[in-house]
Amino acid sequence: MPPLLYFFALCNLVIGSGAFVLGGILEPLSQSLGVSVAAAGQAMTAYALATAVLAPVLIVLTVRWSRKRAVQLALSLFTLGCALCALAPSLSLLLIGRALMGAGAMFTATAAALSIGLVAPALRGRALSVSFLGMSISYAVGIPLGAWLGFEYGWRLPVWLAAAASLAVLVAASWLIPAHMKGGSSNFMDFRSAAGQAAVLRVWLRTLLSFVAIFSIFTYIGPVLRALNPISAYALSVILAIFGLSGIAGTLIGGWANDRFGSLRTLRIQLGVVILMMCLLPLTQGYVLATVACLVVWGTASFGMTAPQQSILAHLSPSQAPLLLSLNSSMLYLGTALGAVISGALIGTVSLDKLGWVGAPFALMALLTLAFDKSALKQPTMQAT
Repeated sequence: MPPLLYFFALCNLVIGSGAFVLGGILEPLSQSLGVSVAAAGQAMTAYALATAVLAPVLIVLTVRWSRKRAVQLALSLFTLGCALCALAPSLSLLLIGRALMGAGAMFTATAAALSIGLVAPALRGRALSVSFLGMSISYAVGIPLGAWLGFEYGWRLPVWLAAAASLAVLVAASWLIPAHMKGGSSNFMDFRSAAGQAAVLRVWLRTLLSFVAIFSIFTYIGPVLRALNPISAYALSVILAIFGLSGIAGTLIGGWANDRFGSLRTLRIQLGVVILMMCLLPLTQGYVLATVACLVVWGTASFGMTAPQQSILAHLSPSQAPLLLSLNSSMLYLGTALGAVISGALIGTVSLDKLGWVGAPFALMALLTLAFDKSALKQPTMQAT
């Protein structure tokens, strides 16, 4: 794999850690700003909405820029947003900073589009999995470490560290990325043609449904695990770290399977496993090892879906990949928000230990979308090379 892919992975590690670390330190954050935990949680919403709306707009507005300059803009916005959050004396200023960070998250889609241009078509899945690997590592390392630092030394410290790391990768990007590197075009006329394809719309719908399913549980993963088994805070941290490691494995396995077996076959297996594990999770109550095993398999399959989904979009319209991938990220964040809302609304009716059954129907609907792609997509695999 080209070395630049590993740099993109590092950048995504910084972005993932900075974006989601606040989810683990909402209590000290809310106390510091004098707001409720629920109000502080809107920092996650602000980031998600900005990523869903502003990132695609910025990709269109920078279509005539060199990709190096676009990456520099993305990382500059993310750095500025992190610094503003770290300095924020109020919730309103914090939300503005989070919105800037969300706009800077255009980096992930831009890097994905650049990644597929660095390798042969038969290696796109692996290239995307390497580029996205940093995001998975952030769940296993960056977020838990940031949460620990936030509780020990105050919530601003991990945010300042995220700002410093973002500034460091911005400087490195200015040195490592070639000045005239290309990553596709995104003008409106060509985009309308690409986005009008039924196969593209199905990918976006599948991403939306998948993340509604996943985050119907993951949003409340701590309380869910405690409802299934009486575990200590330390044990909970260990289980979440194990889950993060399963995400790293899933990202790599998903990229390999995409190139070896094709996107559609890989997604069928992954979604089938996700559905099975979501149905089994409530049945592991009282059996810690069974719960952990179920969670690991679920995490591996869930994280592994990113590369096949992105690979399909890149195959359908390589020239429009940056914007198509960015809008796929928009569906991801919209699904994240909807999953949290749906489960939150049902917690009073469905106990926490049964939330897996809330998300399973959405994963099933995502699986059913693949029936329409049976002959709509033919991708090169490693077998064909």
